[in-house]
Amino acid sequence: MTELAAVKAALKTQAVETPSWAYGNSGTRFKVFAQQGVPRDPWEKLDDAAQVHKFTGVAPTVALHIPWDKVEGSDGYAELAKHAQERGVKLGAINSNTFQDDDYKLGSICHPDAAVRRKAVDHLLECVDIMDATGSRDLKLWFADGTNYPGQDDIRARQDRLAEGLAEVYERLGDGQRMLLEYKFFEPAFYSTDVPDWGTAYAHCLKLGEKAQVVVDTGHHAPGTNIEFIVATLLREGKLGGFDFNSRFYADDDLMVGAADPFQLFRIMYEVVRGGGFTPEVAFMLDQCHNIEAKIPAIIRSVMNVQEATAKALLVDRDALSAAQASGDVLEANAVIMDAYNTDVRPLLREVREEMGLDADPMAAYRRSGWAEKIVTERVGGQQAGWGA
Repeated sequence: MTELAAVKAALKTQAVETPSWAYGNSGTRFKVFAQQGVPRDPWEKLDDAAQVHKFTGVAPTVALHIPWDKVEGSDGYAELAKHAQERGVKLGAINSNTFQDDDYKLGSICHPDAAVRRKAVDHLLECVDIMDATGSRDLKLWFADGTNYPGQDDIRARQDRLAEGLAEVYERLGDGQRMLLEYKFFEPAFYSTDVPDWGTAYAHCLKLGEKAQVVVDTGHHAPGTNIEFIVATLLREGKLGGFDFNSRFYADDDLMVGAADPFQLFRIMYEVVRGGGFTPEVAFMLDQCHNIEAKIPAIIRSVMNVQEATAKALLVDRDALSAAQASGDVLEANAVIMDAYNTDVRPLLREVREEMGLDADPMAAYRRSGWAEKIVTERVGGQQAGWGA
């Protein structure tokens, strides 16, 4: 039997990092719908993120995306970090952007032109400088690099360029800093993507060293991919650095995590728990766009969805499961998993929140707070933050 006290204790230690860009205007390649009250700068994004942590208690850090969150001045990032701390949160991973500059049409770090590759690597090195200023641990790298047509470029040469660029950035990392390499099987490239799968990311990270880890974006896989197998394997190899949580129905939809397939999220979290990955060494981050839904409530709901999947994973009767597996009792083994998944953990999580001094219902507490009305009234004029697409 699983001890409820241990489950509660584990849930109280959970930390889900929210992405700064999710508080701004973002959406699809077709249209980004603006909303009232959206932040106009990184400081206001942190103000909103602080509300998520205030009502959930488990969202203590905020990821930045450069240059979307770029600030000026020699002390700009230190001041931003101080602003975050004053609001009860901290700055988290620094995400690079090598996909929105016209120079990157044929790639960035894998581009055939050495001058473009130099520009991309310099940006990544700038991100490490920002990490030094903010105290961030993780540099998160996702490359849109790839080709659209056979023969467009030399596939192997692009891997050589990728390895060379990553090695230079890796050498720049300081003590306690990590490189998290993300993969995506297609889009925006359609013939070949330079980091298309976990195996490619793993191979590069393995060669780089212990500071290089793979990050799993739950929306970056082909339909039907067994993501929990990837998670189990990377944990076994000591190379799972974190997650970008979101949901997808078709491609990289970036919907609220747990909205499309909550059972998959539970299965992933079970492998995390079983594999010893429920630790600060594995970063649990959201990477989502809220184009038609209110942003702060959507992020609160996403954090709650991760909590629910985690609670169910922690409730799996590991002893009963091991016994059923050892005896070859297929139905009983599956029943143990399904019993945990079908458990209504909402009452348990309400208790956990109350024990943490929080409102049992974060969504209702946020609605009552008046923050949504406040930001609509106060954030008038200026340029709303967005992802620049």
